[in-house]
Amino acid sequence: MPFPSTSLPSIGIDFGTTNSSIAFARPDGVVELVSFPTASATTESFRSVLYLEQHKHAGRTQIKSYTGPSGIEHYLFAEHKGRLIQSLKSYLSSRTLSGTEVFGRRYSIEDLISRIITDLRLRAEQQFGQTIRHATVGRPIRFVGADSIDDDDFALRRLREAFTHAGFESVAFEMEPIAAAYAYESTLDHDELILIGDFGGGTSDFSLIHVGSGVRARGRTSQDLLGNSGLGLAGDAFDARIVRKLVSPALGADSLARSLNKLLPAVPAWIYANLERWHYLSFLKTRNVNQILKSAHANALEPEKIEALLTLIDEDLGYQLHQAVQRLKVELSHNESAQFYFRDGSMDIRADVTRADFESWIGEELQSIEQCVDGLLETTGIAAKMVDRVFLTGGTSFVPSVRHIFENRFSKDNVRTGNEFTSVARGLALRDHESTL
Repeated sequence: MPFPSTSLPSIGIDFGTTNSSIAFARPDGVVELVSFPTASATTESFRSVLYLEQHKHAGRTQIKSYTGPSGIEHYLFAEHKGRLIQSLKSYLSSRTLSGTEVFGRRYSIEDLISRIITDLRLRAEQQFGQTIRHATVGRPIRFVGADSIDDDDFALRRLREAFTHAGFESVAFEMEPIAAAYAYESTLDHDELILIGDFGGGTSDFSLIHVGSGVRARGRTSQDLLGNSGLGLAGDAFDARIVRKLVSPALGADSLARSLNKLLPAVPAWIYANLERWHYLSFLKTRNVNQILKSAHANALEPEKIEALLTLIDEDLGYQLHQAVQRLKVELSHNESAQFYFRDGSMDIRADVTRADFESWIGEELQSIEQCVDGLLETTGIAAKMVDRVFLTGGTSFVPSVRHIFENRFSKDNVRTGNEFTSVARGLALRDHESTL
C-alpha cells in the first residue's frame, strides 16, 4: 500500500550482523514489515550477506553483486563460486581494515555494506510505493571490536557513510535495545520498568527503561532511560567456540608437519583463528593463504585434513559451515543433545554434542553477559526485584543458558520474548514515527 503523497514514511532499519529487517510505522501506529522473496516463500528477516560474482558479457568482465536471499541462492547454484561475505557489520570499528580486493578490484567496507543497504531500501520502496531517503537506524551500544568511545564513534561514522552511499539523505541512529523497548511498549496498556536484552550476531546490549501508555501520554523524558550497557559478543562468539571444538581439529588445527627433522604445527594458528570468525573467513581466500596451505599439505602428517581446509577456503564454503553451526545451536536449544554434521564434497564432519558440552565451551561468554547485566543494575542502583519485566530479543535469546541468566535474577515468569528477529526494526519505525509527531 503506497504512502500518502504528502507524508514522509516512518522507516526503521535494523542492519544486523547476521540478519537485517526494515519496517514502516503508519500514521495510526500500525507497523508493517518489508517482506523479501526467496525461492520457496517470503521472509521478513533478510540475511546480511553479500555475494560478488564475475560475469563475462560482450568480451568484457563485469562484477555483479547480490544480497540477502538472492545472494545466497546465486551462491548455492553457481557452478564456479564467487565471493560470499558475511558479518560485514563486525568490521566497522576496525581501523586497520579499510577494505578488501575482490577479483582484482578494491572495495571499501562502506561500499560493501552499502550494497546490502541499497537492496533493503529498494525492496522497501517497491513494497510501499514511495521513495525512501530517511530512516531511523539501529546501532549497538558497543560495536564489535570497539575498545573505547572513540572506536564506537568511528564505527558509527562508517555506518552513516554506508547509508549515504546507499542513497539516504539523512539518518537518525537509536540504540538497538531502546528500539526493542519501543516494540515491547506497543503491547502495553500500563507502565513498566523493563530490562531489554538485545542479542545480535556480534553484540549483546542491555537497557533499563520506563515504558508504557502513561509514559507516552505524559511525554518521554531523559529520566525514563535509567542506563545502558553492552559488549561486543553474542551469537558469533558462540559459533566460534563450536568451530574451535568441532571443526578446526578436523581441518588440521592439531596436525603436525615435518620441518628440518622437527615436528611443528602444520598450519599457522592465525588461519584457524580467522576460520572461527564469519567476517574473516571469506578473506582467507588469498594467494598467500593458498601457498601456505599447499606447503603445509606437502609436509603434513595428516595431509587429508589440510586438503579439507584447502577445499573449505577455495570453494568458499563459509555459508554451509555457518548453517551447520546454526543447526546445532537450534537443536541444542530444544534438546539435551544433538549431532553436529558438516558435509560437503570430501568433508564429512560429525560429532555428538550435549547441551552441557556447549555450555562449558561458552562459559566465558556467559560470564561476560552476566557481569554486564549485573553491572547495569549496580550502576543504576536498581535491584532485580524492582524490574517489572525482562524482554529478550535476537537469535541468541533462544539459547537456554542465556535465558537462565535472566530467569535466575528476575524469575522465569518475568522474562518475555517476541519477534526475536524483527522487534528492533519495529521499534525503530515507531521511534521514527514518534519523532514526527
